[in-house]
Amino acid sequence: MAQAEVRRRIMDAALEVFLRDGYVGAKTDEIAAAAGASKQTIYKHFGRKEALFEQIVLDRLTGIDEIFQDALRKLAAADDLEPTLREVARKFVHALTRPAHLRVRRLVIAEAGRFPNLGNAYFEAGPGRVHAALAAAFEQLAGRGLLRVEDAVLAANHFTWLVTSIPVNKVMFCGDEVTFRDAELEHYADSAVRVFLAAYGVRVGDQPAGQ
Repeated sequence: MAQAEVRRRIMDAALEVFLRDGYVGAKTDEIAAAAGASKQTIYKHFGRKEALFEQIVLDRLTGIDEIFQDALRKLAAADDLEPTLREVARKFVHALTRPAHLRVRRLVIAEAGRFPNLGNAYFEAGPGRVHAALAAAFEQLAGRGLLRVEDAVLAANHFTWLVTSIPVNKVMFCGDEVTFRDAELEHYADSAVRVFLAAYGVRVGDQPAGQ
């Protein structure tokens, strides 16, 4: 078996054990058994349990912001703003409520006191990058007179929480058994866009930001 495949099997198995038992409760023996590997193999690839845990979380963050890049480029260039914002909002709510994403999010939050640097890395690589990219799109739209934005990063946070806070909070507190129909998620997304544009949309007589 290729070393990359062995490494992936260990990481996938370890994630399930960490999610089930938490960091403290997770035992290397159980991870090895679930992965079909020896403890020595785990130590060879990752060293201590702490390093394995950190690698699992960071691996899940790779490319999170790339999921939205095409949608945000389209948004920045949009002339018909509301339908394009709805498209972005729907993409956000579907991506950010995926069970795999929320399970890792819950795990990072649970262990934030033990791994503060990892929590910061998760935030910067995930929400931080997404909000920065969304803020850049909002600044371009404001410069073209299509939005009224004074603090683009704050506006980006407002947008994502309007879109995702209801389903994300419900799943975070109530567990993976909570599910949403596509129509429910899209209702949250479309409603969020209406509220966002009520606050940030351009009204008759408004001027582009900075004019």
